[in-house]
Amino acid sequence: QGQLVESGGGSVQPGGSLRLSCKGARMITSTFNSGILGWYRQAPGKERDLVATITLGGTTTYADTVKGRFTISRDNSKKMLYLQMNNLAPEDTAVYFCNRSFGGTDQWGQGTQGTVSS
Repeated sequence: QGQLVESGGGSVQPGGSLRLSCKGARMITSTFNSGILGWYRQAPGKERDLVATITLGGTTTYADTVKGRFTISRDNSKKMLYLQMNNLAPEDTAVYFCNRSFGGTDQWGQGTQGTVSS
């Protein structure tokens, strides 16, 4: 089945940007491309929330809190999922998780920390 491996987290000031990446490691292309890919985030003491999703065909959905600031994209041939985050605010601070949802089953990455503070 392989693994989802996130990278690209870090610390930025308010108004800054981060680009997160998620690779389908040791995963055949057809597996990576099955189901819906998405990004979730979990802030300290809070539940894990949906940030954005993208289908194989490129249809996207976003949480209201990130619309207009975040962009989800994917490169199917490279088995990569991305999240471009612009105009970041302190409330965007969280651990960001990559997710593949298929047939009622969720596969998760280990998460990458994104911190926004001055």
